[in-house]
Amino acid sequence: MQYEAVVIGVSAGGLMVLSGILKELPGDYPMPLIVIQHRSKDERTLLEEVLQDKCVISIRQANEKERIDRSKVYFAPPDYHLLIERDHTFSLTCDDPVNFSRPSIDLLFETASEVYKDKLVAVILTGANRDGAEGIRAVRQRGGLTIAQDPATALFPDMPRAAIDTGSVQHILNAAKIKDLLLQLAKNRTDHA
Repeated sequence: MQYEAVVIGVSAGGLMVLSGILKELPGDYPMPLIVIQHRSKDERTLLEEVLQDKCVISIRQANEKERIDRSKVYFAPPDYHLLIERDHTFSLTCDDPVNFSRPSIDLLFETASEVYKDKLVAVILTGANRDGAEGIRAVRQRGGLTIAQDPATALFPDMPRAAIDTGSVQHILNAAKIKDLLLQLAKNRTDHA
């Protein structure tokens, strides 16, 4: 299967897990990675800059109407929902929080699954709420590949556990194995290019 995009949902306890995965990805990773990290709207630290210092792959905050390119990691800006449009651009909204969250993992995963269908990879990492569970279900219903961090290895197991409880998660892995799988999917893609 030739996957075209990776979406990642992460909340409490996520910075270490995310940096462990992203720092291993090559600068020419053949897919975009689109990340929802729950964070406070007044957060002054720029998560993207902190991660870019550790990573080779390009890391940036997503902008309204920006075209989604491979070999980039995009983060939702604090306090905005990040949606994917059919023309493979981003849309930002200030609509009401979903599952007490803005940005919402569910909304990103649902809109991404409508666009990428069975060519989408969705990953749920550590977090202290249920955001992402409905999104994982939507990705799986459209034939996408679904992955959750093993709750036993998550600092906050609620989010991956909620995703797993939907019955829609195909792979339950620790962070190192998630990184290995993402690298393998990239290798499969380039082997068939």
